[in-house]
Amino acid sequence: MSSELLSLAKRLIAYESCDERSIVECAGFVEAWLEARDIEVAREEIHGLPVLKAEVGPEEAPTIVLEGHIDVVPAHPEQFEPRVEGDRLYGRGAYDMKGAIAAMMVVTAALRDQDRVRVRLGIVGDEESEEAEEGDRGCDRLVAGGFVGDFAITGEPTDLHIGVEAKGVLWLRLEVDGTAAHGATPWLGDNAVLKAVDVFRSIESLPFARQSSELFDRPSINLGRIWGGDALNKVPDTCVIDVDIRYLPGQDPDALLEQVRAMPGVSATALLMRPPATVDRASPFVQGLREAAARQASDGETMSVGRDGASDVVSFLRAGVPAVEFGPVGAGHHGPEEWVSIPSLEGYRRALESFLTAVPERLGE
Repeated sequence: MSSELLSLAKRLIAYESCDERSIVECAGFVEAWLEARDIEVAREEIHGLPVLKAEVGPEEAPTIVLEGHIDVVPAHPEQFEPRVEGDRLYGRGAYDMKGAIAAMMVVTAALRDQDRVRVRLGIVGDEESEEAEEGDRGCDRLVAGGFVGDFAITGEPTDLHIGVEAKGVLWLRLEVDGTAAHGATPWLGDNAVLKAVDVFRSIESLPFARQSSELFDRPSINLGRIWGGDALNKVPDTCVIDVDIRYLPGQDPDALLEQVRAMPGVSATALLMRPPATVDRASPFVQGLREAAARQASDGETMSVGRDGASDVVSFLRAGVPAVEFGPVGAGHHGPEEWVSIPSLEGYRRALESFLTAVPERLGE
């Protein structure tokens, strides 16, 4: 693989871009890297976080958007020290999704002077944020500003497969009440923390949790946070839990919320609702990307997949732009040993470039 691509991925990983200052610094590096290659970059902000826009190729050509995020979830300091072991590049964001961002940057620069396709590169800094409201995120700003095209690709991790479906998001905050008592006589109280855990287990048994679809065997339900108790020697009388539900395409998030609210002794508030993503697998763009990816996959197969996590493709789909998730091979995103395959980074770059240059012929079929 090119030393430029590996070096660029390492440089991006080294930014601790899980806070506003570091995200802004990382965006500044991306902007400078592109401008050093004579690619003009427009920069906006949303809630203090950067939104970068760059494009190459003629305006009248078919337009493809490459989009990604430079923000990452928090990690230990050593995870921002990229390291190579064998054919793997380790570090926070290597897989989700700074490796893909590096490849997108290299491809955009390589296609600067061609006249076959217009490539738009959009970089945001809030995809991982739980503070940004749905419809008011960096990618929403891109789309609202007309930064769209005939097709869009986000670089979320898919192991060189084409992500044609993604689960929706329903974040809930649940308040559970109990009865206080002395810690020495817990049988005289009603422990709200224990009740909250029971509530979570009950959510896992609700009707929606047992449903499946073609690409997903079940929804995802995670107990993300819990607060309860104000003294060690007291039975806690209140507890709050945050539950992350990733629901299936075809499920109704309002109906899911009503199922939870129908549980006795629970007060539920929706913190975030984000619709699932679905794109037509017969789209000429999807088929073209699949063929380009198949030439780089070790087994030659890039069957369309469903993604358990949400992504920015929803912003494009809402605007009528077909969009998919497509990223390199790796594992461990959001975990302690996140890595991306170094050979797949180069294969990913080649797949993107091959797909982009073949777009005119694909549309002419």
